[in-house]
This record gives sequence, structure tokens and C-alpha cells, in this order.
Amino acid sequence: MTTLICDCNQTMPLDPRALSASLNEPLTLHSSLCRREAAEFLKAAGTGDELVVACTQESRLFGELAGQANSTVPIKFVNIRETGGWSFDAAKASPKIAALLAAAHLPEPDPVATVTFKSAGRTLIIGELGAAERTAELLGDGLDVTLFTQGVGDMGAAQERRYPVLGGQIQTLAGWLGAFELTWQQNNPIDLDLCTRCNACLAVCPEDAIGLDYQIDLKACDDHRACVKVCKVAGAIDFNRTPQSHTDTFDLVLDLRATPAFTQHAKPQGYLHWDGRDLKALLAWRELVGEFEKPKFFTYKQKLCAHSRNEKEGCTACIDVCSASAISSDKRHQQIKVNPNLCVGCGTCSTVCPTGAMSFTYPRASDQGVKLKTMLSTYLRSGGKDAALLLHSQGKGAQLLGDLGRAAQLEKGQKDGTHGVPARVLPVSLWHTSSTGLELWLTAVAYGASQVWVLMTDEEAPQYADAVRSQMAVAQTILTGLGYQGEHFKLLQVRDARDLAALDHDLQAAPAQAPARHASFAVQTDKRATLELALDHLITHAPKQDVTPIALPAIGSPLGTLKINKDTCTLCLSCVNACPAAALADNIAAPQLRFIEKNCVQCGLCVTTCPEKSLMLVPQLNVAPQRKEFVVLNEMQPYACVRCSKPFGTLKGIEAMLSKLSGHSMFQGAALDRLKMCGDCRVIDIYSADNEIKITDIQS
Repeated sequence: MTTLICDCNQTMPLDPRALSASLNEPLTLHSSLCRREAAEFLKAAGTGDELVVACTQESRLFGELAGQANSTVPIKFVNIRETGGWSFDAAKASPKIAALLAAAHLPEPDPVATVTFKSAGRTLIIGELGAAERTAELLGDGLDVTLFTQGVGDMGAAQERRYPVLGGQIQTLAGWLGAFELTWQQNNPIDLDLCTRCNACLAVCPEDAIGLDYQIDLKACDDHRACVKVCKVAGAIDFNRTPQSHTDTFDLVLDLRATPAFTQHAKPQGYLHWDGRDLKALLAWRELVGEFEKPKFFTYKQKLCAHSRNEKEGCTACIDVCSASAISSDKRHQQIKVNPNLCVGCGTCSTVCPTGAMSFTYPRASDQGVKLKTMLSTYLRSGGKDAALLLHSQGKGAQLLGDLGRAAQLEKGQKDGTHGVPARVLPVSLWHTSSTGLELWLTAVAYGASQVWVLMTDEEAPQYADAVRSQMAVAQTILTGLGYQGEHFKLLQVRDARDLAALDHDLQAAPAQAPARHASFAVQTDKRATLELALDHLITHAPKQDVTPIALPAIGSPLGTLKINKDTCTLCLSCVNACPAAALADNIAAPQLRFIEKNCVQCGLCVTTCPEKSLMLVPQLNVAPQRKEFVVLNEMQPYACVRCSKPFGTLKGIEAMLSKLSGHSMFQGAALDRLKMCGDCRVIDIYSADNEIKITDIQS
């Protein structure tokens, strides 16, 4: 792989010697690679090696040059200018730039499964008829348009009928690109399929109850029926018509109403709620005709899921946080289900999932871990200190960082000018900023990062910010409890370029303490395994070694223990069967309830399952080695069979059962005594009793 660097007309103080040493690759410094030195780019493209070009501004030009030269080598583009070279800290930015270039050298992740959409262009426009007709004119001839009138509106409807028009009451609208389903009721006296738009009914209606959408306002109509008489030939008006329900399918939906059909933050693909102003959005939506693919952003492992057991509901974190309404509860199979067509790939479900049952695949956690490890190790090896990872989106987040770097370049020399992105801040581009959680953040700190900051804009749903904050609160509490000084995690919320000054101030924040020795473990596919590796390293190298259990926030904590009320617990072991994480277990050798804290995900299924309400969740991190070992939560004296003396239950459990059933008519005398017997003796006693009624004794 060949790397091309350019100081952009000598506006960046790049050090090719230091970068060459960091990347173990001879680098030549260019100053006008996209103009006077374009021949150098073509020469590199002709070698057949993959290219890393340290410029994103001219990526289109470089792509065209490669095409003209018939070069098919893959090209990766990296922004080192706005993210480091254009900064008051640019002279110290070589380690950061080396880290960005090293990350670009990583191979592309393995492809993931895809979700396919097929759209033939069958389009539904919902709105006032006049506005819907005029909007349809903007869509060209590539779409098969149907209008659903919501009244004539102020714009007035055209006389010519260019598009089919539906009218009535919308009952439901659901689906996604290529598969929208509209259920509606035709409940107006005028049948729009039969109406010829002759306007005779409008002319004779004394109340003006009929508009140019050719629907009757039944509240204004006084039942003169003059309209019925003039429409005798066409027969489009019938006040006695029974309302009829219809179901129609469409590929695309354009909603012009003030209140959208879908209220969730992330609308289904193929649906556009349009206010008439954003032409760019309309043009992009208009092109959704054909066959499309998107990644299947998630994988789901039902056996790890803590959502439901034994018809009891536990964790609902992924359902609660999803902004696309793509996740729901499948009560029949006691699991969650995800609609891949509605999923927009935010990855927040995997962030809040305590068990790792839901995982993000674009990119996979292991690929993300390799990227972070490569960047941090390169940065530290190149002499960088106190690295701060800045996680941002590929869209607006990257744009804001570009604006920050440009402002720093334009305001150079000004005392109160923008500083740009500091040398110790490593920008990391993500598909979505809420797709990483505390296991990756703590891993980054274990790798040597001083801080992890997440940059969010108005692209993200409000609940995503709440989820990230709760995860950060847990992660920060752990590090603070272990004695690591400073604020390691922060959510930076920025609306637009006007907030860049505040962002610039946050980026100048003092570094926090990282472990003295950096970790070398790899991020695992299993979320809990990665979390345990990070915790082990951070605990081992913690500034405070004599640490009592660290109390964690109740919201969002995937770690903790259980408190048990031994006075009410009967050791029925219902909680053992309910636990999805193998944190609870019995003991075949004795009546015991055992618990291993490392496995507990704080889902609460044991608490909701316990018939005596004897359990309570306690979010905490026990740093002692015992957290990985079974401890006995409760144990009892066994109850011995009154006939053979074999233990078959617990003393408290049998006594509680006897107490509850002793007053029941079915359990009197010998029947009550049988409850004190083991299963074998109970059967023997039934068959040996002289006064026992057998089924063969019952007369038909």
C-alpha cells in the first residue's frame, strides 16, 4: 500500500521523516498533489498498489484521474488537513496524523449480510389535492403517482385529472420502501372513480358543501340531494352507499400533511414527510426506483437475550431506545424481533444491550477494536501523549470538524481565534455515534486513551443521547472508583456551526488519567468477554488497589449483584430457571442458591420471577476476585420424607406449602400427609391405601 501526503500549498507543517518512521514506509512530501504534481499521483496509481491519499477535498478529482489512466486500484482518502494540519497545535500533530494514516492502511472489513428493497415507483402522495397535484408535477414521469386527497386546500385543484385520486378516511399506513400498505375507508357519497369532474354538482349545491376535490363536506350538507339529480347519468353520488374498506400497496409515500403518518424519529425508508422547502430531500426521494441494498446492521442471539423467560418480562432496553420502531416483543416465542427493513443502523440497541444478544455489524465490534488499537498504538509509538478519541458521524459530525479546522486556518494569528482540533484529539468516524458503548470505551482507555468523547448533532434521536449519557455515567463511575483521575467520558452536543466555539473549548479540556501499562488484548465478538477483559486490565493497573465494591448508577448498568431476603426465600429456585446469563445456579449436593456476580447483567428477570419477592438488584462492580466465583446466596435444611427419610425439598418450602394447603378440602388427612413424602413414597402410598378411590371404581 502506497501513501501520498500533501501539505496543501505549504499550509500544514508536515514532517515526512517522522511520518515515514511511524508508518514504516518511505514518504515523499507534496505541496500540490491535485494540481502541478498530479503526475506523481498518476505514477503511484499505475503501480497497482492500493493507495492512501491524505486529502478528502479533491477525492473526486483523484478518482477521475485514476479513471482516465485506466487504474483500478482501490483508493482510500483521509482528512489530515482540517482534523490536524489546520490547527494552532499543528506543529505537534505528527503522531495524530500518523494514527489517522495507519487506520487507513487497515484492510476493509469482511462484507456483511444485506437487506434488499425493490421499488417499481408506485407512489402515494397524501395531502390537500391542489398541493398534491402540484407536487406530483415535480416528480417527472418516472413515478406512477396516486393522490389521496385531504381536502382541496388553498391552492385549488386542476380541472384535468392527470393522476388517480383516492378519498376517504385513512385508517393505517405501515411498511417501508417497496412495501407500504395503506388501509382506508371510502365513506364519502361521491365515488371519485365514477366522477367525471363535470362540476355540475358544485354548481347546484346551495351550501357549497362540495369542493374542487369532488368530495362532500357532510357537516355543511343539508341533504337537498340536488347533486344526486344532476349526476344521474354518471351515477357518482350515492348517499346510501355503505362505507367500504380498501387496502392498497405502494412503493413510495410522500406525506404533505402537517402531522406525519410516522411519528418515530427515524422514518421508514421510502417515506418522506415534506413541507415543500427541502428540494434536495425531495430529489433524493424521487430517485428511489429500482432495486436497492443496505447492510443488515445487526445480529441477534436469542439464547443470550434477557428480554423474557417463563412469560415474565425482563430487559426492554433495545425496544425502548429504538428510534425506528424496528424492535418489538415477540411474546409467543419470548424474545424480541427486529424488522431489518425498518432498522436504520444506529446500533444503539447493541450499545444498551447488557448481554450482547444484540450486536452491531457495520462495522463489527472486533473491526472497531482493531481500528482503535491501531490508532492508539501508532499515536503512542510516535510520541503522542494523552490521546483523546473523538467519535463522530460520517455526515454532519465530519462536516462540523471540517468547519472547525477551516475556521482555525482563517483566524490564524487572532488572539481569540478558533484553535481547531488539538494535536492530542484523534477523530474517529462512525456510521452512527451511538453504536459504541462502555465496553469499547473502557477498552480504549485500557489501550492508552486518556479520554473518549462522543460528538452528537441533531441527526441523532434524543433517546440516543440519553442512552450514551447513562453508559458514560457507568463507565466514569468505574474509573473514578478505581482511582483514575479526571473526566474520561463526555458527550458533546452541537447543533450547527454556531456551537463550534463551545466545541473548541471542550476539545481543549485537560487530559484524564490512563493506566500506566497499556493493554494488548483484542476486542471480542462477545460483548461481555470484551467488557471483562477491559475491566481485568483496568483493575489490575488501577491507582487504588484496596477498592471496596463500587456502587454503579441504577440506569444502564450491566454489572451488579443480588440482595436476597433469606426470611422470605423458600429456595424454590424459580430464579435459576429464569436467569438467561447463568448467574444463578442450584447445587445438586445440597439445597443452595448460588450466584456468580461476573455473569449478572442486571436484567431483573429473577426479581420479577421470584414468587416471594425476595430478590433485589444491586448495581455495582466488585473488584475482588470473588466476583468470578460462585458464592452461596441462601441455603436451607433439607426436608426428609416422613416415610423413607430421603431429602426431597427444603424445610421452609415444604412447611410453606403445608400451611397454604392445609385448609383446602382436597388436602385433608392422608392427602395432606402425602405432601410430606417424596415422589416415590407418594405413589406407593396412593396404591397401598385401602380407602383410596381408584378410577376403575368410578361407575359411568
